This record gives sequence, C-alpha cells and structure tokens, in this order.
Amino acid sequence: MPAPTRLAFDPWDPAFLADPYPAYAELRGRGRVLYYEPTDQWLVPHHADVSALLRDRRLGRTYLHRFAHEDFGRTPPPAEHEPFHTLNDHGMLDLEPPDHTRIRRLVSKAFTPRTVERLVPYVERLAGDLVDGLVGRGGGDLLADVAEPLPVAVIAEMLGIPEGDRHLLRPWSADICGMYELNPPEEVARRAVRASVEFSGYLRDLIAARRREPGDDLISGLIAAHDEGDRLTEQEMVSTAVLLLNAGHEATVNATVNGWWALFRHPEQLAALRADHGLVPTAVEELMRYDTPLQLFERWVLEDIEIDGTTIPRGAEIAMLFGSANHDPAVFRAPERLDLTRSDNPHISFSAGIHYCIGAPLARVELAASMRALLTRAPALAPAAEPARKPNFVIRGLTALPVVI
Repeated sequence: MPAPTRLAFDPWDPAFLADPYPAYAELRGRGRVLYYEPTDQWLVPHHADVSALLRDRRLGRTYLHRFAHEDFGRTPPPAEHEPFHTLNDHGMLDLEPPDHTRIRRLVSKAFTPRTVERLVPYVERLAGDLVDGLVGRGGGDLLADVAEPLPVAVIAEMLGIPEGDRHLLRPWSADICGMYELNPPEEVARRAVRASVEFSGYLRDLIAARRREPGDDLISGLIAAHDEGDRLTEQEMVSTAVLLLNAGHEATVNATVNGWWALFRHPEQLAALRADHGLVPTAVEELMRYDTPLQLFERWVLEDIEIDGTTIPRGAEIAMLFGSANHDPAVFRAPERLDLTRSDNPHISFSAGIHYCIGAPLARVELAASMRALLTRAPALAPAAEPARKPNFVIRGLTALPVVI
C-alpha cells in the first residue's frame, strides 16, 4: 500500500463531523483518488468518478458471489457477528447480480408506484397530526416529535406491523445501523447482533402470521411475489423488510433535521420558502444535496481498475464520498451556497446504478409532506438551541433539534 498522506479528512474528529465540507474541498484538490490508511480505503471525492463507479460492474457491494474471503485477501468476520451478516448479506443493498436482480425484481412487484401513491393521504395526515402536536406543546424536539415518528410509522404501516409493536423498530434499526460506521467498536457490534436476532425473530413470526392470513400490506405482497417460478426465501423477506425500515427511515429522519437546521442557518432561504410553498419540491432536493444524510458508500474492487493513473487492485475497498460529490464545483454552481431554487441538481444522495434507492419516491413524499405541514401549521418555527450532532460520519444527523413555535 502507498505511504499514508496527511489529510484534513478525519471521520472521528468532532470538528470534521461538525462541517466536513471544507475537508472535502481539500480532497478534491489533491486528486481523484486518495488512499486513507486508518480505514484501508481509497477515497473518491469527485462527482464524475463517484457517479461512474456506482455503475461500474468491476466493483461490488459484496465479493462473496465470486470469491471466498481468503481468495479475496480478506479475513472472515468473527463468528459471533454471524446474525448481523446473515441479515445484512441477504438484503438488496449488499447483493450483486444475479441475486440482486432477482430480489429487486420480486420486491418491485410488491413495492410499486401504486403502493407509494396509496400511502400519500396517510403520510400527509400523519405529518399534519405530528406537527399539530408540536404546535400544541409550544415546541419541542423536531427530531423526536416529527422527523422520526413519521417515516417509522409509514414503513410500519406499509409492512403491516401492528401499532403496539412499532416502538420496537427505531431502537433495533439504530443498533443495526451502527455497524455501517467506519471501524465500529465491539460494543456497537454486540448491539447490532442482538438487534439482528430480535428483529429477525419478530419478522419471522409476522411472516408466519401473514402466510396464515394475508393482508393488504407489503409483507403479504413479498410472500405472494413470484416470477417464472422464483420466490423470495424467508431470509430474503426478513432482510428486505429490515432494509426498507433502516434505509427508509434513517435517510428521511436525517434529511429532515439536517435540512431544517440548514434552513435556520440561512434565514433568507427559509423566508423565500415560507413565501412560496411551490419551492418545496426543489427545496427537498437541494437540502438533500446540501447536507447529505448518507456521506459514504463502500464498494469492493472485484477486478483491478485505474483512476487517473492510479491502479486500485482487486481486493481493495473504495469509499465513494457522496457528501463531497454533492459539493463538487465541476457539477454544481456555487455548491457551498444553499439555493432552494436550484433546478439543475444531479445529486447522488439516493445513489445510482443498480443500487439506486428503491424507496426514493416514498422518501420524497415524506420529506415534502413534513415540510409543507411545518410551513403551514408552524410558520414561525425557530431553533431553541444549537443542536448536537451525532458522533457518526457515514450516517450524518443530529441527536436532537430543539425548536419553538
């Protein structure tokens, strides 16, 4: 491996976590690919490269469809982590063709545009009710009171999870998602394993109940989905449901609070939005670009590739920096400026290629619904205090966002 280069990029530094975007500018100035020794990864900071690599079949979210761990020069994960990896490795996000193609095709039969369209009235009604509660209390925590319960309830409603069980979902999801951070400590792994066991067991019971009595929900749809004799295995159904919850609400929760905190820090943009609610669609896209909820997406190098004269060998890992790509001045005019009218906005916050987020249409519905509800029902919404940022890098968000009405 090349000698490490000292970089401003430091995903464990609180100052970097508070504002990583100046460090990204330095990375882009240093080159198209840089080796980062602490995580043994190749950092890719430019939009054009990230966009191209997301579609490059010489890279993969997994390598196990082609190589054993040892053949790929990698150490197998500890045996005690097996429940997490079984759950994670059977979801679409961490599979490659042909398994990815088969599962996504089957899931798409149940997770249709009509499914999302049917949920719109429920999403809008729930967003209004949550904001009314916040207004009635004279303020509170925008994260806990609106941003978090909305997508969790929507995914739970879609999956057919009974209301009395929905309080279990967010803690399970948070513990599992801890494993997606860089170099997670063993305690984080233990919590992720425990949550994987508990969540998987819960979903297996729910699947068994839906087999006996199918309903008008996504679990029943996943059971029924078939194509040319193909069906989802029970593990694939469990992993799909967990992926939809984790990806479906983590991104929406963090996009909501990151977005409103950005608006509070740009009062002229917030004033323009309050004056013209027709800006909501472009505002949603711009806020996802401006402070990206998912900052990094990892891929394995399945065949040697070359980037700007540098050979990245098979067995290496590439870290595509979504947050940096979304601030690349080669693509975005004045990228450090928040502009809710930005129409030319090819951000990659939902990824690209075969792993483009299947839930992106639903996320947009949720983000627009909560934004409109807050604009109309809490027109004087303001921050009550400086929020604390989560000590995470990959999944970027706040611990809370205190607000007053």
